[in-house]
Formats: sequence, structure tokens, C-alpha cells
Amino acid sequence: MTAGVVLRARWVVPVAGPPLENGWVRVARGRIVALGRRAPPGSALDLGDAAIIPGLVNAHTHLEYSLRDTPHDAAGGLPAWIGRVVEERRARAAGDAAAVLAAAIAAGLAESLRHGVTTIGEIATALPAGGYPRAGPRLRVYREALGLGFPGGPLPGSVCRDLDRLGSSGGVSPHAPYTVPAALGRALLEAAARRRLPATMHLAEGPDEATLVAHGTGPFRELLERLSAWPAAAPRLLPASEWIGRLARLPRASVVHGTFLGAAPDGRALERLALHRARIAVVVCPRTTRHLSGRLPPVERFRAAGVRVALGTDGRGSNPDLDPLAEARELAGAGLATPEEALGMATRDAAWALGMERVAGAIRVGAPADLAVVGLAAPAHDPHDALLRPDARRLATLRGGRWLHGGVPG
Repeated sequence: MTAGVVLRARWVVPVAGPPLENGWVRVARGRIVALGRRAPPGSALDLGDAAIIPGLVNAHTHLEYSLRDTPHDAAGGLPAWIGRVVEERRARAAGDAAAVLAAAIAAGLAESLRHGVTTIGEIATALPAGGYPRAGPRLRVYREALGLGFPGGPLPGSVCRDLDRLGSSGGVSPHAPYTVPAALGRALLEAAARRRLPATMHLAEGPDEATLVAHGTGPFRELLERLSAWPAAAPRLLPASEWIGRLARLPRASVVHGTFLGAAPDGRALERLALHRARIAVVVCPRTTRHLSGRLPPVERFRAAGVRVALGTDGRGSNPDLDPLAEARELAGAGLATPEEALGMATRDAAWALGMERVAGAIRVGAPADLAVVGLAAPAHDPHDALLRPDARRLATLRGGRWLHGGVPG
């Protein structure tokens, strides 16, 4: 986009401030230099009956599953679902894994742009050989690691090399309490602290997790033994509350899902999360949680505790698409958030969860011009409500003022 272009639409929804009816945004050299309402300065590109919003932020997804047409069957609960995911990953490893991974990432990034997503929190068990494309959404790539047989000591060289490749765009992800022993988690979080990187971790996803951590038994133990992933010497596993305390040592971290935080036998987890709310957000993926557990995430409990809630999509292994606005619609439709609150979770709060609030999540002067243009099906008195309607259409996605999806009108 050339310098000094003004975009005008029925609504500008900055998230950082109140909506601007008949609003406009001026972009120069990839940044927002002014915004206002009614008559813009000079000529403007009229986007019509649409809303200009911050580029959406998907705070948690696994792009490696983006070639799937439908989610994995969730029959049998979370352990059974994970077993199917592992089977898919092992089948991929038996073929041309590098080519499949690259194709999945490319497909996921392209789909994300079609949904208006400009920033992604990606979970990577391995990095693509050629790296991530630079022309797509901004990325926070959390290098995931797991393995109950970790002997202690330094991290595997492959993890360290990947973190070095990622640089300031990286992060670490100890996968979950049922796959990461205390020693591996400590090594990962120490590596993040040395590099000043954020961390994210799946926590309190289901009651079977707490059973394994507390007693070393249950469906997860059976699954791990079947996958030959349970070591001869019982690993030291930590409950969610302990992991939250360790994550809080970093400047920024996030807890993913958290569906059973505060439930017995680890009743202190939600209390500890609230204690560290200045550093840790919860990322929920409502449609994934419903698919795997038959319920929606306890957003009202997180918010009552003062914890920031962000939205993610988890990935096509558990979700029909990679659309954060569909996740926002799920919450608002269930009465767990207003449309305005839900949009904030898919923009401002998601950017904060990734430690990227300075470059994403809001329309404000000086910020990168990461924008989404959403066509509104009918004249809207409340743009937040109109944005979450199923008939709202994503017309364009801009990152740094460049049109990455959709065409320039006229």
C-alpha cells in the first residue's frame, strides 16, 4: 500500500477505544498514522458497508493438522483422541514428513488470512525445514517438547537449535502434565528465561490428567503404555498448580484450555492463576473444548478471578476451521461474554497472551496496520454484534498495510 492511503468504512472498531461510525483509518509506510470519523482528510478508499477491525489474533493453534477436512473423532474422551492424533503423526513420519508439514503449514496460514487473522500463536513439535513463510501472519512459534523418559540435564540439541533459529519470535511449550516430567519442564522454562521468551502449556484438560498426576493410573497411563511412552522408572509429574507457579517466573506465559482448573484434587490451581494474572493469561478454544469434553470452557470463573482470557482455535485436529471469530461467536452465543468482550478476546487479549500487544490486537496510532475488513450483511447499530453474525464476510486482510487477502476495492 502506498503512503498516506485512507480506508473508510461504515464502522471502524479499534478495540483500543469505542467504535467509530462512518470511520476511517489512515495508513502510511505500513503503520496507522491517524483515525477518526465522518469526513476523512483528503480522498479515501471507501470499503462500503463493512467494519475495519484489528487483524484477528489466534492465540493457540497447531498448524501441522491444517490438511485435515474434519476433526478427529472424540469418542472415548481426551486420551482416546490423543491416541488418534499420535497415530496420524506416526503415519506422517513414515512418509515424506517434511513435505506434509510444509504443506499443512502453508494451508493453515492461507486459511488464517482468509479469516482475517494477522497474528498466530503456533505450537511446533518440529520446525519446517525451510522455515515459516514470511509473507503471512505474524507468528509466535512455541517449540513444543514432551517425553516422560527425559533423564534430566540439558535440553536436546534439536530443541536448542530450533529456539536459536526462531530468535525473538520463539517461545517454549512444555506440552502437558501427562507428557512432561518436572525435569524436562524445568529445562524448557530455564531456556525460555535465558532467551527472554514466553511459554505456553496445556493444563487441566480433563479429570484423567489429574488421575495420572496424582496416582500414576487411569486412561492416560494405559494410553502411554500402549504407545510405549511410559518409562520403566515412574516419572515425577506435577499438578497444574505447580506448573502455574513455574510459568509465572517468566515475564509472559499462557495456560491453554484450563477446563478443569480449580477442580479436585488440585483445588489451588485457579487461585494460583489469579495470583499471577499480571503475567499469565488463559487461552480457551471453545469449539475444541466442546468437541472433546461436551462442555464450554469456564470463562466466567476465569474472569471472576481477574484472569485475562484469550481465544485460540487449537487446530483442525479438534476444530472444523481456524476462525477466531467463530470461537468468539460460540462464547457470545452461550452468554459467556458479550460480543464486545468476545472480540477483545480474539484481538487485544490474544495479543497480550502471546507477548505481542505492542504490534497486534488493536487499531491505534503508531501500531502496524494489521487490519481485517469484514462485510456486514445489513446496516448495523451495534458493530460488535454484527461482526459475530454468521453472515458477516471477511473481505480483506492487511498486515503492515499490505493486502495479503482480498482485493483493493475499485
